[in-house]
Amino acid sequence: MILLVDIGNSNIVFGFAEAGKIKETYRLKTLLEKTSDEYYFLVKPILEHWAVEDIIISSVVPVLTSALKKAFQKHTGKPPLILGPGIKTGVQLKVDDPKTVGSDIICDVAGIKEFADEAIIVDLGTATKYIYTKNQVFYGVSIAPGVSVSMKALVNNAALLPSVELVCPKKVIGTSTIHCIQSGVIYGAASEVDGMVERIKEEMNCPNALVIATGGLSSLIVPLCRNQIITQENLTLHGLLRIYELNQK
Repeated sequence: MILLVDIGNSNIVFGFAEAGKIKETYRLKTLLEKTSDEYYFLVKPILEHWAVEDIIISSVVPVLTSALKKAFQKHTGKPPLILGPGIKTGVQLKVDDPKTVGSDIICDVAGIKEFADEAIIVDLGTATKYIYTKNQVFYGVSIAPGVSVSMKALVNNAALLPSVELVCPKKVIGTSTIHCIQSGVIYGAASEVDGMVERIKEEMNCPNALVIATGGLSSLIVPLCRNQIITQENLTLHGLLRIYELNQK
């Protein structure tokens, strides 16, 4: 069993893969203050449930990369593979400074190979990322504040607005404060996705590009979009698995 670990700013996602397929996933909240020993005790029950043979990590949070590396090494006795310089990805980065491209974006592009040659990837995480890729070449990305970030910014900067749950209301025009905020944030995010997809298709001259959404909030936002978008919540893990396989050859 191969353990795939995607360390993000909001969540750490674990995927267990065997024979080229992801069998099970788990999601933990990203907690920067925890030590490697604390993380060891958090992930120990998960690791003991599966016969882990190897581990690969993609991370955009360097301080946690070290902590989890130590935790996994303590459990398995060997260091995990860390996505970074020297690792084959199969992805060509056609941007100004390839070193600045996040490992999560590289995994998303690597993961799209089994779905389409040309795609617009909408990654709905802490940030909402709009990625354009063709033939495993990454041409660039547009980055906007994520849905949860937008919600927190609104509530934290308005004294009279309450914290609300990210649940989709039935109507766009709300009649209570909570429903009004939910509508503005969630329907607003869906409208943003539609608008950005249309602009990217026009700019990159790719009217037939597959549009695929990933990330923890994709199942909430995509059904409200008017463009045809497929959902693959664990696209990043799929890409990480492909990268792992590429480095075993």
